[in-house]
Amino acid sequence: MAFDKVKRSENYSEWYNQLVKNADLAEHSAVKGCMVIKPYGYAIWEKMQRQLDDMFKETGHSNAYFPLFVPKSLFEKEEKNAEGFAKECAVVTHYRLKANPDKPGTLMADPDSKLEEELVVRPTSEAIIWNTYKNWIQSYRDLPILINQWANVVRWEMRTRLFLRTAEFLWQEGHTAHASKEEALEETVRMLEVYAEFAQNFMAVPVIKGVKSENERFAGADDTYCIEGMMQDGKALQMGTSHFLGQNFAKAFDVKFQSKEGKLEYVWATSWGVSTRLMGALIMVHSDDEGLVLPPKLAPIHIVIVPVYRSDEDLATIKMAMDPQMQAWKKLGLTVKFDGRDTFKPGYKFAEWELKGVPVRLAVGMRDLESNTVEVFRRDTKEKTVVSMESVVDYAANLMNDIQESLYNRAKTFRDTRVYEANSWNEFVEIINVKEGFAMAHWDGTGETEEKIKELTKATIRCIPLDQPEEVGVCILSGKPSVKRVVFAKAY
Repeated sequence: MAFDKVKRSENYSEWYNQLVKNADLAEHSAVKGCMVIKPYGYAIWEKMQRQLDDMFKETGHSNAYFPLFVPKSLFEKEEKNAEGFAKECAVVTHYRLKANPDKPGTLMADPDSKLEEELVVRPTSEAIIWNTYKNWIQSYRDLPILINQWANVVRWEMRTRLFLRTAEFLWQEGHTAHASKEEALEETVRMLEVYAEFAQNFMAVPVIKGVKSENERFAGADDTYCIEGMMQDGKALQMGTSHFLGQNFAKAFDVKFQSKEGKLEYVWATSWGVSTRLMGALIMVHSDDEGLVLPPKLAPIHIVIVPVYRSDEDLATIKMAMDPQMQAWKKLGLTVKFDGRDTFKPGYKFAEWELKGVPVRLAVGMRDLESNTVEVFRRDTKEKTVVSMESVVDYAANLMNDIQESLYNRAKTFRDTRVYEANSWNEFVEIINVKEGFAMAHWDGTGETEEKIKELTKATIRCIPLDQPEEVGVCILSGKPSVKRVVFAKAY
């Protein structure tokens, strides 16, 4: 391929940027801070979306859609939420443009079209949804409400990176209403488990499940649960969050229900979401210097066949010979592409499909047809195997499970070998700045110490792991007592 490739070991950030561009996943748009998701990138997102949507529906949720605009008065009702997102909000003030008399050929906001109330472009939908839920909920018989929406949101980021942090991004956000605290907490943890299952079984990304510290908690939540993944540069990426909102939004929007006992009570709430940030995780966990590496469960194309030929007759013969295998793979639910383009040589095609991360590539020439064999290349290990034409259907199909499992095991080994215990400040600094990994360290539980550590090292508390056993110790910075280690890391 005619691309200038940067190695991960030389400049990880630039390697990522080039891969996103060269693999045709996304590009910057004319709108500063926003991206265009290109067809190949969107095809991967669609695979994610479909699988997650099925998992949501299996747990009893239904899809709905709520407005993009939130009246400022509604947005302000839950103070912590409004304060937490205020700096990132885009605001609509007018609804019409007109010709600018001072600058011919340009437009200006029409002063006569100023809105009576400003509209916030949703950074998240709790406000508009809970204002709606007030009309839907009167009795315990109306609960639970289990709603998800697929949408775009706007958070005005100043420093952006494709997929990881953009001013506008795609996501899903679940918003549920419950009659009891216990039921809402159960929902919060259930959805965290759904996200963890998706990350591990479909993305092939191992994650740590945990609870956020108070400083890192979602604005307006009583508790935020999360899954954290490790990228190949040792940094953390928050891949999904599930929030226990308590009764905060119900009280802010006066959403009450009559209980079975006839009492009027406030509703309990959750919200949870993942976004196109998962695309960034998929790229950074698995890919290499040659390009994208995709787990088969999320690959838009599972198998690509590259014919090696000299004439149109050869091409037609190869295509006809491979047609039965292609039909067999399609019946197995595998997506197959026969790359018969005559504008590129086989070597170019090999590099292109390697760059795009297709799990399995077949090279077939006239000599292969004579010997009744085909060369099979697996993207994850770059191994080539010559297989008989009779066995290639089963061989390639079985490779899908092997590749999926191999990618997960490789990522888990990488992650596990870069999670370190820090028992002193010097050890902590070495892990964060030199070893570049996750530091399991004691923390005294105060926001002040957390902020000081962040100031000194740029490392944040990624989560308090759910499966972390209690352990008496002292905080790495303050020396004060601690009962459990938490995960510190630099993060995206």
